Amino acid sequence: MGIRFESVTVAYDGTVVLDGFDLTVEPGEVMALLGPSGSGKTTALRAVAGFVRPASGRVHLAGRDVTDLPPHQRGIGMVVQSYALFPHLRVEDNVAFGLRARRLPKAEVRERVREALEMVGMADFARRHPRELSGGQQQRVALARALAIRPGVLLLDEPLSALDARLRSGMLAELARLHRELPDVSILYVTHDQHEALTLADRIAVMDRARLRACGTARELYRAPADTFTASFVGGANLLPVTVEEHGAHFAGRRLALGAGAARAVPGPRATLCVRPHLIGLGDGPNPLPGTVREVQWRGAGHRLYVDVDGHRVMADLAELRDPPALGSPVTVHFAPEDAVLLPAGDDDD
Repeated sequence: MGIRFESVTVAYDGTVVLDGFDLTVEPGEVMALLGPSGSGKTTALRAVAGFVRPASGRVHLAGRDVTDLPPHQRGIGMVVQSYALFPHLRVEDNVAFGLRARRLPKAEVRERVREALEMVGMADFARRHPRELSGGQQQRVALARALAIRPGVLLLDEPLSALDARLRSGMLAELARLHRELPDVSILYVTHDQHEALTLADRIAVMDRARLRACGTARELYRAPADTFTASFVGGANLLPVTVEEHGAHFAGRRLALGAGAARAVPGPRATLCVRPHLIGLGDGPNPLPGTVREVQWRGAGHRLYVDVDGHRVMADLAELRDPPALGSPVTVHFAPEDAVLLPAGDDDD
């Protein structure tokens, strides 16, 4: 079952919180809605669930217009960050709740509950109450409850944000496994955590200020971002203001060579050059940029250097340095011409 947003706009008390949203999620696809708080991610999810009604536009599931249908007629499962389990019900009864509301036969309810709990690794906890479970276990139960109704669409709203780092990593692996086992279920996954989006999603929709900024695979968004917001939000980036000329650009009084990755035309002479931190090298090389070390961070497997180049901060992610440069010391960083992407200047002020 696929999902299609058709120019969906949602407003609360005259304030637009989702603006002309167009997006298609293919059957069996995991689509992550990625963006900062207030960007419209959860509103888009709630529009699919039927919890908010668009001021304009339509929502389609499996090619059917469901804009006017109540939530219980849409055939979706939903998991939120707060788990939303009934504390007085045992695990098996929490999972069975939606099935009983649909008045399925008791034997079928038992079988589906067993199947869903086994799928999330919680079959041995069926008789426990939520208070007897860890946060990660409670989230597994919430996921089992959503899966028990065999939804064509699964909506996940920041499902891991309340978990600690270790549990979050484990649940990410579980969600990836479930996706492989449920190839026909479309998943819309709301998160502000780019690691979650990069790990799980087939494609990522980047949102900001109630609008869709870009949509593509993680590789596409990382290697060829559509704008400076996408570049900075997906993976982090050095965004250098440049003046464009034929076959190159000027930055801080230096001419830079550009490769095919920066070859797309941009209007006017001003633009922004995007270079990912892990593509910045230390020492002499192509496109050298002399500067001063302002900060050195050790990150276990490597170092991140912050270098001031004529008032512009340049980040370099390097393999672990045996003798990292001291703060205030002069260094030269560099990048290959083919590792730069040219973006329009000022696109975040739209």
